[in-house]
Amino acid sequence: MNNNTLVIVSRESMLAMWQAEYIKSRLQTLYPTLTVRIEGMSTRGDQILDKTLSKIGGKGLFIKELEQALQDGRGDIAVHSIKDVPMELPPGFALAAITARANPFDAFVSNHYAGLGELPSGAVVGTASLRREAQIRAAYPELQVKPLRGNVQTRLRKLDEGEYDAIILAAAGLERLGLHERIKTVLSPAESLPAAGQGALGIEIAAQRDDLMTLLAPLNDAQTVACVTAERALARALGGSCQVPLAAYCTEDAGVLTLRGLVGHPDGSVTYTTEVSAPVAYADALGRAAAKELSEAGAPALIAAILAYEPS
Repeated sequence: MNNNTLVIVSRESMLAMWQAEYIKSRLQTLYPTLTVRIEGMSTRGDQILDKTLSKIGGKGLFIKELEQALQDGRGDIAVHSIKDVPMELPPGFALAAITARANPFDAFVSNHYAGLGELPSGAVVGTASLRREAQIRAAYPELQVKPLRGNVQTRLRKLDEGEYDAIILAAAGLERLGLHERIKTVLSPAESLPAAGQGALGIEIAAQRDDLMTLLAPLNDAQTVACVTAERALARALGGSCQVPLAAYCTEDAGVLTLRGLVGHPDGSVTYTTEVSAPVAYADALGRAAAKELSEAGAPALIAAILAYEPS
């Protein structure tokens, strides 16, 4: 920080800017004398919209330019949706805080239908996520699942223009943008198990910035940190990325974590699931235990097949 000013570097989408503004507000409440400024940037992930993320390098494309700005000193922190943060951060970077989780579930959005079960055979569902695609195809093989890229507003416009009968988006993103009315139904974990970290925000810094680690510590939410730690440990152990249809969702009750994991083929033909529990103190080990169960069921061979998979 220079002259008691903290700079947040952010993607320029409305949702990313909302997230940056939210963290700015939290910091200014905690530190009234601190000046917080947001620097908007366009990332490669925002610019390439004609290919699926799994084909162009994954969600890490959304944060590489932001990390470069942190490294160069042009920014102090970057705010991300945790589900967009690669399971292994590049050397020299760290997650300084994970905020209290918002709605972790997926939302069904349609102008004509109330839920996945109401869609007629052949209806087109849009999603950018292989995780969602795998679960929809497994439960509803009669539906067509087609790629959907762009920011939230672009995706809603494509729905409204009739390109899709329904689309699946993260409920938290719609709620943060005040678009609650667009949600026809929130999908339960049984219908669509969420991505690791979905609904939580993470704050990334250059690893050597101990000053920022201290400054940001009050933004950490202990329950969310434990659950997200377990989820990301599962995904990390299985090489999770947006190229792998992998879901991980953890809850906490009376000091005990329960973690559900899923790996499925994008065509819906094969799905492996697990559910394990452990005390909060063993969050990372819980994630690795869940990954071990999925591995023993056959997940590594399935993941290898997925990475070689080319849809017809």
